[in-house]
Amino acid sequence: MNSVFLLWLTGAMVAFLSAATASRAYVTNSNILVLLLSLGLYCIGNLMMVRLMREAGLGLAISASAIAQLLLINVISFAIFGERLSTTQLAGVGLGVVAMVLMLFPLEAKS
Repeated sequence: MNSVFLLWLTGAMVAFLSAATASRAYVTNSNILVLLLSLGLYCIGNLMMVRLMREAGLGLAISASAIAQLLLINVISFAIFGERLSTTQLAGVGLGVVAMVLMLFPLEAKS
């Protein structure tokens, strides 16, 4: 995993998490501009993912993105919207973190 990949992954995560937060805000206020903002942010995030797929391959890029979103969106849902997870759900998030650590472990994969 190189620094360029991590930088693009961070940018994509910012776009996706901002989009998810805007989507949740739209649910509470039904402002169409918030929905359009969310859709635009999702498009930007997906365009950034194309670069990540070129850099690291489809499997790693999508998996790293999904697990990072899993962890970070739960932080946002707890901190901003006051949502809580059950113990079993928290264990699932923990397994996602373990999976992320194993995926980013610096070994060369055979392709």
